[in-house]
Amino acid sequence: MPSTTLRRALVRSLGRPPWSAGAWRDARFTAAGIPVAAPVWLAVTEPSLLFPVLAVVLVCSRWLTALQRGRLRALRGVEVPPPGAPAALRLGRLRLALAWRQLGYHLLIGPVLALCALAAGYVWGIALVLTTLYAWVWLLPPEAGLRGELAGLDVALTVFGVLLLVAAPWLTTLTARLEVRAAQLLLGPNRAEKLERRVEEIAESRAGLVDAVDAERRRIERDLHDGAQQRLTSLAMNLGLARRTLRDCPPDAMQVIVAAHEEAQAAIDELRDLVRGLHPAVLEDRGLDAALSGIAARAPLPVRLDVELSERIAPTVEAVAYFTVSEALTNVAKHARAEQVDVSVRTAGGVLRLVVSDDGVGGADASRGTGLTGLRQRAASVDGTLSVLSPLGGPTTITVELPCVL
Repeated sequence: MPSTTLRRALVRSLGRPPWSAGAWRDARFTAAGIPVAAPVWLAVTEPSLLFPVLAVVLVCSRWLTALQRGRLRALRGVEVPPPGAPAALRLGRLRLALAWRQLGYHLLIGPVLALCALAAGYVWGIALVLTTLYAWVWLLPPEAGLRGELAGLDVALTVFGVLLLVAAPWLTTLTARLEVRAAQLLLGPNRAEKLERRVEEIAESRAGLVDAVDAERRRIERDLHDGAQQRLTSLAMNLGLARRTLRDCPPDAMQVIVAAHEEAQAAIDELRDLVRGLHPAVLEDRGLDAALSGIAARAPLPVRLDVELSERIAPTVEAVAYFTVSEALTNVAKHARAEQVDVSVRTAGGVLRLVVSDDGVGGADASRGTGLTGLRQRAASVDGTLSVLSPLGGPTTITVELPCVL
């Protein structure tokens, strides 16, 4: 992919006029890198300065990197991000690899590319001198030998200068593209750091999405509770009042009123269950302990609940824990043929640990669609884990671990 982009850029530069804005931009960019590499050239030409220059580059590597990034951003419009977030640099070998990449750029790649930029600058200069030969050759004194030597080569030199002027943008663009690519590879994050950063962004995005879904669920619960449920309750009260007070109405009309009253009561019960399934109000008002106590009290079989919360839990995680226990108890009532269920909830080390065990027949298998797949997906939505131990004959133990804070 990078080679294709570079090839397309070079093809475009072949038809780029020397006086175009792109050509001068590339020329300014490559020329600005020459002074930065001058100390390294000086050390190469003067061996006595080799170790002092190396020491300076080692000490100033961070500032040199910032200088190169600023040059790329200001003159080329290319943003080279810092190589890795602090969390990605916690290992010593990553810091060492980063230091070697930066030193390789400042001591080898940068000077070589600056030498190419200097060569491109010479091409620009020679091309301009030869192309304008007829404009300045008459300024030479008649007795000068150079004027006589150029008399027979003026046409050929002018044509050669025009050719160099056409080739100069291509050479400059090639040098600029190589320098940008080298800076991105050696001064920016490598592939592993990019992947780690991307994973962190995805994790943050998922956490935001989970919070948004939970907030939307809460909003729907409030709207149903304060809107539809209140209207149905008012309707049921009016029907009940009519049922008690209208004694003289025909039997058929009274039968309709009674049926409507009972239907309204049933609708209220179903809506109340629906609201509780969306987001129980007790979970927000009194916390996870009281909400789980309500689940245990409504369960169709005896439930022993043991809750000990010593750390603060995020509201989204509380909702996941609540629905996980609720669905687990529903699965036990449907499939386990158990007589009793034990639910243990603990927090330690930033982890909320849920353990649901029953004395049923066992044999629970997530691949058979018994509801365990949904529980595992619900736990994974907040970066949690779920494990199931359910041998044939029982007992079955479901262990869920959730982070207390997203």
